[in-house]
Amino acid sequence: EGWGWGLRAIAREVPLRSSSVSVLIRGFVADVGCELLYRNEEPGPVEAVFKFPVDAEAAVYAFQARLRGACIQAQDMGGRGMSGDRGISGSFLLQQEGPGGDVFSCSLGNLPPGEEATLTLRYVCELPLEPDGAARYVLPTVLRPRYMPHGETHRSPTPITGELPYTLSLSAMLQSPHGIDRVLSNCPLTPLSYTTGNRTTAQVSLAQAPPWDRDVELLVYYTEPHKPSAVLEAGLPGAEPGSLMGDPAVMVTLLPSVPEAVPAQSQVGEFILLLDRSGSMTCPMDGRDLSRQRIDSAKETLVLLLKSLPLGCYFNIYGFGSEFKQSVEYTQQTMAESLQCIQRLQANLGGTEILEPLRAIYLSPCRDGHPRQLFVFTDGEVENTQDVIAEVQHHRGTHRCFSFGIGDGASTALIKGIARAAGGSAEFITGQDRMQPKVLQSLKRALQPAVTGISLSWDLPPGMQAELLHRGPDVIFSGHRCLIYAQLHGQPQVRDPLVSSWASRADPMTLSPRHRLPIHRLAAKSLLLELEGAVSAGSEGDRRRALEASLSSGVVCSLTAYVGVDTERGQPVQGPLVRQDIPLAGNPRMGRGSWRQGGPSMWGELGPISSGLSPKWAPEEYPLLRLVYLQNADGSWDLDPQLAAVLGVSEADARGRIPSEDVTPSVWATVLAVVWLHGRTVGQHAEWELLEAKAVGWVRDRAGERSECLEAANALLGCSVGPAVFSL
Repeated sequence: EGWGWGLRAIAREVPLRSSSVSVLIRGFVADVGCELLYRNEEPGPVEAVFKFPVDAEAAVYAFQARLRGACIQAQDMGGRGMSGDRGISGSFLLQQEGPGGDVFSCSLGNLPPGEEATLTLRYVCELPLEPDGAARYVLPTVLRPRYMPHGETHRSPTPITGELPYTLSLSAMLQSPHGIDRVLSNCPLTPLSYTTGNRTTAQVSLAQAPPWDRDVELLVYYTEPHKPSAVLEAGLPGAEPGSLMGDPAVMVTLLPSVPEAVPAQSQVGEFILLLDRSGSMTCPMDGRDLSRQRIDSAKETLVLLLKSLPLGCYFNIYGFGSEFKQSVEYTQQTMAESLQCIQRLQANLGGTEILEPLRAIYLSPCRDGHPRQLFVFTDGEVENTQDVIAEVQHHRGTHRCFSFGIGDGASTALIKGIARAAGGSAEFITGQDRMQPKVLQSLKRALQPAVTGISLSWDLPPGMQAELLHRGPDVIFSGHRCLIYAQLHGQPQVRDPLVSSWASRADPMTLSPRHRLPIHRLAAKSLLLELEGAVSAGSEGDRRRALEASLSSGVVCSLTAYVGVDTERGQPVQGPLVRQDIPLAGNPRMGRGSWRQGGPSMWGELGPISSGLSPKWAPEEYPLLRLVYLQNADGSWDLDPQLAAVLGVSEADARGRIPSEDVTPSVWATVLAVVWLHGRTVGQHAEWELLEAKAVGWVRDRAGERSECLEAANALLGCSVGPAVFSL
């Protein structure tokens, strides 16, 4: 967001002089170490506060500061409550901002003029996947902050050219048991250097200073990315056997190759739509067009989304309640019932409580073979954002969440937080943006096949047992992978010949240095994310377990904080607690509204269902929406007066132009509708692409390759649509 992350002196930047970063990338895990050198060039002392963002799933496990001749190390301490209690001895050096927070901050005390501060930070994180299967590592702004000239206060300064007052070095060690294919970057790199003959380890570095207006990205491609792998990591030397860090840990990676979806093929899945009906949804989408309300745009989007669903899936719609007690199969009847109800939707409930509908959704069991996909539409923010994110996070293994922020008041923290928690995507619709293309693009992702029915069994040497610390999702969506963490207990029988062969299969390489233990710490972080949700619900047992996991692994969580300890004196750094608020990005999306509890089920107050379109909602200037509304659930259209009116012809003329007797009226009507879409609304193709795929598939299943239908439709409508549309 362009915050200018780094070392801050209350309201000023402390210039960065140099940054050195080393990364160990092991499969889909990165262990990052960085050293940052800052210098106070102000005429007087400054109160130095270091702030930096990391992904919520990242595990920060080491932090050290050298300043004024002293070395201060961070040590994880317990005693910080979930409700914001900061009452521990000494001053905070490093803390996580809120449950599931993705911002860490630390106060370093006074930095005299001319003095330098050297900060060392280590963390581990799981690497996201690119659509082509590459593991992506990003060196974020915190490690290479934008240079801000003295006196400049703008959040997003224009990068300057010429000699910069700091340097950057980055080196990466790559490891994969199945081989490393190549590494790409948005910055110049040295040639990839393999350190083993089988190409399982390699090194690469920045070849020169990168452009200073972007983050550094590395895309790592593996030889056999879809082959399951296991990484076995020894415990921490000297740690108590049986503890979280004392015993070996194993990470299993599953990245199945999911076939591409075939357009118009029936797909399985459960699609749940959660819609905000608070009073603020009556606000206009754009200040220049006061007639178009947010609720109207949301209703149009719901129609397009419902019409784009495939036969055979399940769906439901939630506001404060749901249309059906549980998700129902997508048929012509259930689709028609839902569309008639959508016509009567109003933003008349004052506000809502998103947490309760979410809990109601999650109480409904998932259907075997039908991966759950959740779409959330809102224009405000909630007071319990972290509770909502924690609820979504707790159920991330069974579903994926796509979120859409409508208008300038949508909360960035809420919209991005719930999408990130359940592996989906977040979109914002403001001003003259059209909601429909963004939502339909997300639906295209949701319609991709997924892997379900995942089972796990252990084949361990005699004398050893496996304790599952964290299991990945029960559903692996296209472009996702599943990481499973477990701890191994017991002593294997030395004479058993399976021991050495099993360990060799699990991990032919060792991770070094041993004290960093990225697998152990990521397992601890995954466990902490699960436990924090239970702690917020009042579970004392989970609270104790979370404290033990955090303190033993050194991975800070919302219950703990790092305290600065002077390594020479062996005592916590004493002094007043200095707090600096995280600066808000200059973004109007930070919410101003709120969800509040109240109102009946959104379907319970609709009253009698009427047929036909509401004149206010679908006026004549929206012929595309009228055509979409007339499409059947299977993708076809009926030849009737309503369709003829949208196409701009009479029903009699349309029937009289059917090219042959063996072409049914429905096939002819569907061909006409598809030709009209291409001839009249080609600029909105992203909105009806999925509808077209359903229609074309339906026509080909019933009429095959009928070029005479396309020629006759072009002649009737005055279009020139080519045969490629119907794959002729």
